[in-house]
Amino acid sequence: MRQILFAGAIGLFLTLVGTPLLIKLLARKGYGQFIRDDGPRTHGSKKGTPTMGGIAFILATIIAYILAKVITGEPMSFSGALVLFLMAGMGLVGFLDDYIKIVKQRSLGLRAKAKMAGQLIVGIAFAVLSLQFADSRGNTPASTHLSFVEDFGWSIGPVLFCVWALFMILAMSNGVNLTDGLDGLATGASVMVFGAYTFIGLWQFQESCANAANLTNPSACFEVRDPLDLAVVASALMGACFGFLWWNTSPAKIFMGDTGSLALGGALAGLAILSRTEFLLAILGGLFVMITMSVVIQVGSFKMTGKRVFRMAPLQHHFELKGWSEVLVVVRFWIIQGMCVIVGLGLFYAGWAAKK
Repeated sequence: MRQILFAGAIGLFLTLVGTPLLIKLLARKGYGQFIRDDGPRTHGSKKGTPTMGGIAFILATIIAYILAKVITGEPMSFSGALVLFLMAGMGLVGFLDDYIKIVKQRSLGLRAKAKMAGQLIVGIAFAVLSLQFADSRGNTPASTHLSFVEDFGWSIGPVLFCVWALFMILAMSNGVNLTDGLDGLATGASVMVFGAYTFIGLWQFQESCANAANLTNPSACFEVRDPLDLAVVASALMGACFGFLWWNTSPAKIFMGDTGSLALGGALAGLAILSRTEFLLAILGGLFVMITMSVVIQVGSFKMTGKRVFRMAPLQHHFELKGWSEVLVVVRFWIIQGMCVIVGLGLFYAGWAAKK
């Protein structure tokens, strides 16, 4: 429990103090946001705002995790290291994308093939490594079974697991990326989901099958390799994003950029895969799914009928064009995300209670 508290507090402190230093550095180098011409007209005032702010919470999360381990004297786990690797790797791909946008003034950044190649390399490495490093009970960080609140069904095998893991990583990374269109929207939504995973990891640790002999009902235990360490990583991410939100909320002093959005999406997918809550992530991160689906619906409708369903996609821009202020859209979407987290945690608890 101390690890979780230390990780969250350190992550919060580092981004609160470190983000303004990053803002000054990025502003001095002229690394400002490039605004696309086809976006809402009200976004023109955001041009030049420092971007690549994801660097702040990526570094803060890693440092917070390590310091929490040093302070408490607890060892690091392969599961925790894998989530941090996935976050940092996806963040690096996003950083290259942001850098090209700024330096070459090319609004789309990395070429699509290059960006996809980078995401595939990081995702495949994570998927392969997550099936290694079995503990004394034979559990690897990930499982080749699909999962909701725990594993179910038959094993899909390592090859299909890698394909599934890649799909989750790409879907969540791009989902957070699409959500990151308004000040603080993606950051605030991510804080809620990381908070949920902090709770889930702690609950799984208390009801772990590794401690089945001490449980009142061993049949209701969770078979997860390092649940407590996943909670530590989630807490570090929650604290780091919460501190970053101070500077990212409207009017934003800094944007996370693809550096941050791809990293956060990767971290969410990694936590879901290693905590055996893969399908549950679609509910916990319901806002990201909703916004992603708005783009799918818009593109599909236009290609098939030549008509648009929304005034603009992603969905948050549709409501902007309807006359909602940016702050109003963000707060109401946060409320939606909060309800998704409540429903997701309710389903998680119900799944555990049903086994008792």
